[in-house]
Amino acid sequence: MCCSHLSPCSWLQLLLHIHKNISAVPGQSVSLPCRLPNIKPAVVVQWTRPDLEPEDVLLFRDEQPDPENQHPSFRNRVELQDRRMKDGDVSLLLSNVTTSDSGKYECRVFQREATGRKRRTLTFDPIWIVFLDKEIIL
Repeated sequence: MCCSHLSPCSWLQLLLHIHKNISAVPGQSVSLPCRLPNIKPAVVVQWTRPDLEPEDVLLFRDEQPDPENQHPSFRNRVELQDRRMKDGDVSLLLSNVTTSDSGKYECRVFQREATGRKRRTLTFDPIWIVFLDKEIIL
């Protein structure tokens, strides 16, 4: 699914910004919403927490999670709600929520578009920003 001289493409930069506040119950699962603003399929989905190092919560590419730079606290606790991304749904499912999960989550998406000679762009803004309440409901 990579771009090459045989299949030129560029990455669309999605600039739709949506902010949402979510509350969660410790020990349960929570869905952090993110939806594509158009019908083109996502090639890469990245969920991050900017206050963490590394900041990756989930990187999904080549139709599977890529755990290489994932923050250790999210290993085996996050997945896309729908791996097929039906209807543009790239929401994050976070299981076994803890109080340390509270904070700002950003959803970024790369979409491929066939073009003449453009190369891919790797800089992009979040399309959804979700705040998981610091005051998690007990």
